[in-house]
Amino acid sequence: MAFELKNFLEKVNGGKTLTKYRKSETVFVQGDPCDGVYYILSGDCIVSVVSEQGKEAVLALHGIGDFFGEGCLTGQPRRLATVVALSDLEVMRFDNDIIQHLLHEEPAFSEVFISHLLARNTRVEADLVDQLFNSSEKRLARLLLLMANFGKEGRTEPILAKISQETLAEMIGTTRSRVSFFMNKFRRLGFVEYNGGLKVHNSLLNLILHDDSKIRKER
Repeated sequence: MAFELKNFLEKVNGGKTLTKYRKSETVFVQGDPCDGVYYILSGDCIVSVVSEQGKEAVLALHGIGDFFGEGCLTGQPRRLATVVALSDLEVMRFDNDIIQHLLHEEPAFSEVFISHLLARNTRVEADLVDQLFNSSEKRLARLLLLMANFGKEGRTEPILAKISQETLAEMIGTTRSRVSFFMNKFRRLGFVEYNGGLKVHNSLLNLILHDDSKIRKER
């Protein structure tokens, strides 16, 4: 019988809280005590950091079924980033001690959680390669496909959270005007649609796979 992660987590007793956040509400702030792990039941959130000089950078987006805040498991005393709800967000929060216990005593959960961490690490490495070697147009195309869950169940899904072009620009390391230019181009070519939400078509993958040496790199 397949392991049902959500059902398993819902049955955990003690050390767990269920919280709902409205769009734009803060889950935790950079510098807060790092004392729990979160699991997303519904909605999306964004992870960002601010430097001592006040410059902000977007690190990641998380959606349904994702864990975040797992830095506490390595002894990290303070949050290294800020997490804000992109849409109405519902999460389960587990105390550090509870997660540690589950990892040691529940092999099925441990396997799923470690798989999550490995997938997250792979995504970070892919993001780094993307920043170093791809044009900003291809970086935007890849980000949109990831946000639309490309590759999961063989189809893309509408992107329901309204993410600003400024945020997209921060995530791929370019300007808002470039993102606007590329989004208009994608829509004109039929790669994306705007219809109450953003819909990404699988055909956008062709832009990433196309090796065009004439594409000027915009970083």
